[in-house]
Order: sequence, then C-alpha cells, then structure tokens
Amino acid sequence: MVVNEQKKRIAILGAGPSGLFFYKHLVESKRSDWDVSLFDRSSQLGAGMPYGSAGANREHVTNVSANEIPPLVTSLTEWIQQQPAEVLEPFQLEATQVSDYRVVPRILFGQYLAAQFDLLREQAACQGLITHVHLNSQILDIVDDPETNQVWVETDTMGKMPFDVAIICTGHQWPTKHEGKIPLYFSSPYPPAKLKLTLNHAVAIRGASLTAIDAIRTLARHNGHFDTGPDGRLRFQLSPQSPDFRLVMHSREGLLPAIRFHLEEPLISAEDLLSPDLVADNRAQNDGFLSLDFVFDQAFKRAIRRKAPVFYERIKAMSLEEFVETMMSQREKEDAFQLFAAEYKQAEESIKKHESIYWKEMLAVLSFALNYPAKYFSAEDMERLKKVLMPLISLVIAFVPQSSARELLALHQAGLLTIQSVGQDSEVIPQPSGGAIYEYTDEDGQSHRVYYPAFVDCIGQPHLDFDDFPFTSLRIDKTVSPARLRYQSNQEGQAAREQGNDDVEQLSDGNYYLRVPGVAINDDFQLVNEEGQGNPRLYMMAVPHMGGYNPDYSGLDFCETASARISQRLFSDNPTAAGLLLQF
Repeated sequence: MVVNEQKKRIAILGAGPSGLFFYKHLVESKRSDWDVSLFDRSSQLGAGMPYGSAGANREHVTNVSANEIPPLVTSLTEWIQQQPAEVLEPFQLEATQVSDYRVVPRILFGQYLAAQFDLLREQAACQGLITHVHLNSQILDIVDDPETNQVWVETDTMGKMPFDVAIICTGHQWPTKHEGKIPLYFSSPYPPAKLKLTLNHAVAIRGASLTAIDAIRTLARHNGHFDTGPDGRLRFQLSPQSPDFRLVMHSREGLLPAIRFHLEEPLISAEDLLSPDLVADNRAQNDGFLSLDFVFDQAFKRAIRRKAPVFYERIKAMSLEEFVETMMSQREKEDAFQLFAAEYKQAEESIKKHESIYWKEMLAVLSFALNYPAKYFSAEDMERLKKVLMPLISLVIAFVPQSSARELLALHQAGLLTIQSVGQDSEVIPQPSGGAIYEYTDEDGQSHRVYYPAFVDCIGQPHLDFDDFPFTSLRIDKTVSPARLRYQSNQEGQAAREQGNDDVEQLSDGNYYLRVPGVAINDDFQLVNEEGQGNPRLYMMAVPHMGGYNPDYSGLDFCETASARISQRLFSDNPTAAGLLLQF
C-alpha cells in the first residue's frame, strides 16, 4: 500500500453500515488531508452482517422503510427505480411496487448500501481523498502506541500497518459455544443458509424477537410453502416430507413483538437527543448522575403531552414502573397471537391513514434519547432500565414487518407455531445426541423438562463482556477498560456485593461500582482507559462491545449519529473537548 506521507492515515475497521456512515461524513467533510483504508471480512462493502448473506436470505426483509433511512447519496426508492429488471426479479419485485413507505428484502438493501459506498468513493476521488479497500480481510489485533502517536492494525491478509486513527466498526459477533459440536444445535440463526433444513419434528426457538422471526421464515420455507387462500389470507401448507414439523418459541413473558405502523417522524435524529446543557444541569442536581426518571419525563412524557394529550392524561401521574406495568399487563392478559392479530389490524389502519400510534413512536424516541447519556446513569438506574423499561421497549419498537406478521399468523393458524412463557429461570441443556432439553416453569408454577431434536438460539445480538473484547493487545496494555457505573448509594452497592453479585466491586476511592457489558467509551465514542482518558487514536462503533454504555441498538440511526459525533471530533476546526468525560 503506497501512502502519501503528508496525509494522516485513518483505518475504518469494518465496512458495513457503521463504516459506510462514517465514510459518508468523512467525504462530506471535504478533507483531502486524510488517506483512508477500508477493511471488511466479507467480499462486499456496505452490507455488513444484517444485509448480506451472513445475515439474510431472500425471504428476510428490513424493518425500516426508505423514509426512515438517514440520507445517503441517493434514496433507496430512487435507487430501486433505476435498477434493471434482472436485479429485482430474484426478489419478485417490480420498481413500480416500491415506495418510501415500503420495506424491502434485506439482501437487496445490502446491494443498495454497496452502491452508496461506490458513489461515495467516486466523490472522494474527485476531492482528492485517497481510499484503499481491503475485502475478505479479518482484523486480528490492534496495538496502540502512544509514544509514536500511532495505531498498528494487524490483519490476516496484510500483516501489521500503522495508522494515525482507527474507527472500530467490526459489527455483530455471535458466540458459537456448542454449535458445530452438537447436531441441530444452533447458537444463532446466522448465517441463515444453515437453517435450510427439512425437519420432521419440533424445533425449539429461544426468543420471540426479529431474530426469531428470521429463523422461522427460513425453516418454514424448507418444510412447506405459503399461498393465498380463497378468503385472501395467507396460509401455510406442510411439505409431505415434514408431517411432524412444528415450531415452538420460548420467551420470558410469552409475548410477541409489536408490528410496524406509520411513523409521523420516521427519521430519529440528533434533535431527539437530550441537549448537553439539559444533561449537565440534571447531573449537577443529582450528585453527578443523570436521572432515569428525568429522561423518562423529558424524552417521553413531554412529547406525549404534545402529540397525544388524551393518552398523556392517562399516564401523566404514572412513575416509570407504573407505566411499564400498565402497558405490559395489557399485553399479558391477552393471548399472544390474538393480540398479535389485533395489532396487525391496528398497524394496517395506521399505515393506510398515515396516522401514528404516538405512544409507541415516542417510546422509540425515548430509547434513542437515553442511549447516548446512559454512561451517566447510576448503577441503580441502569438496573432499573434493564429490568423495567428495556423489556417493554424491546417488544414495542421491534417494528415487525407486515409480511413477517402475516407469515407468523399463517403458521399459527395452521397449528404449527406456538409460544411458551418460560419465566426468568429457564435453562437450555444441550444434548450430545442432538438438540436440547428446555427446562422451565410455566405461569402456573408447573415445572417442565422438554426435549427438542433441534434448537435455535434467537435471543439476538448479546451485549458482550469486557473479556470478550477481541483485540487482545488493547486489553493487555490497558488501552481499554471495563465499563463501570457507580452506585449512588454505597449501601446499595455493598448489599448487592454481599448478596453475591460478582459484577459489583469496590474501587480504591471507596465507592461501589457495577461492571456493565463491554468497554468504556466517552461522549465522542473514544475508547477510555482506566484513568478515564479518551484515546484520540481509537474510536468505537462496534455496538456489541459497548452495550454497558450504549444499551440500545439503534440501527442506522445509531450509525448516523455516532459517526457524526466522531467526525465532529476528528474533522471540525473547533472539536468538542474530549477531556476526562467519565467523572465517577
């Protein structure tokens, strides 16, 4: 690789959606004094895991439509309308069928993102921004060298290379502890090609999220087919080779996620974030912590008061816990599939009339707003967030596409898809002969031990622990540090420690801290060492490794907002001061 020594060298480690949006901001900065290298483990720029063959088959669709995608060079609708028929034909799609409000196949969306990368590279070349592309390249390690102010990136294809800055965008990682060792035991449904199986028995699905729906859509197609009945409804017909095939979802609450509806404000943006002044003021009044109740009031209740005053009157006096209990109890008292069918009709009306379901839309805004300042929550509030609010958020803002909802309802109507509530203490026991035993206690307190010849873990991308951080040198050199949150009450922290919570530790300052998943980052997404110092050479956008300080997966909205923040820090003439942003 020939590099102009007068230019700063920047490495984008992972060229999926996160890398794409950062590259977009780099190009938009119109800076030609950088030399950029793109690395990706796949053979395609832009798609990443979710929108390439590692995460999708043709039957899998996005849960966002064109009007919900942060701006790139061309819109999704415009790009599709420019494509020849042979590009769209494999997806049984015609350009005239596409609108700004329609979801599309994920593989096709990956092709769109790849095309946007190509267009951005053309713009970069015209501006004198040199771009080197290294596909099918795995990042093995990263070494930070403060003395020379460089970062060394080691790959399996090009060895070690020095850079001035590295942006870590390595994307999803799926643990595979038992997969490959136990027949028909899958640690995730990805890549989905492995689920193209003809099975004549029950399959256990762990989870009821969009990840579970991905697995269900693939397994169904290889054990039967969908068609339309005389009444116009979708129905499912079993294959003669799979007469005993059935699917059983297992979830803690026994609930299905909510369905896509019309969004009045489809693009969540930086304007939906709490302002730095608002956060600083609340922290100043709250012993340095940001109050979760304050965020709930500012980012949810106030918006509801403007958008849905009748609904606001119902909830204005409710605490966070009371609100969640009210919303969850309404879901829990109905049969999961009857509620799913009712919500499907409600969502269809919402889309038809272009009318939002405001409390659900505002819950998405709340999730987005609390994500970025979450590092300033107390340990107590983070535990409330995880145990109380996130279960509701994960259900309501999943935004299941209509086509997926129809398929689930058709499978259930055929008697082939059920959901089982398994509570908090269920256990999956892999079986050497294949599949797994599911042990759980049902809603009536009855214990169950059920063997399934096939098992697919579909709980989604886990928040990975600090010890799972893949770049060993950064851990050994303590360039990175575990994400921690201080207890507001030392008594609460001490009690949690004495009750056996191994994630609670008392540090040298005498305070108790809760270790949360992943590595510490600051407001500019710089990696942070044990002294709380942001690293000006290393920036983090790989969400599985920063789930403690960035608890919500916000998809393309996250890619846009995080990359804008990093770009401001790197390319602005007046960047925000990184400083010691983590004040414990």
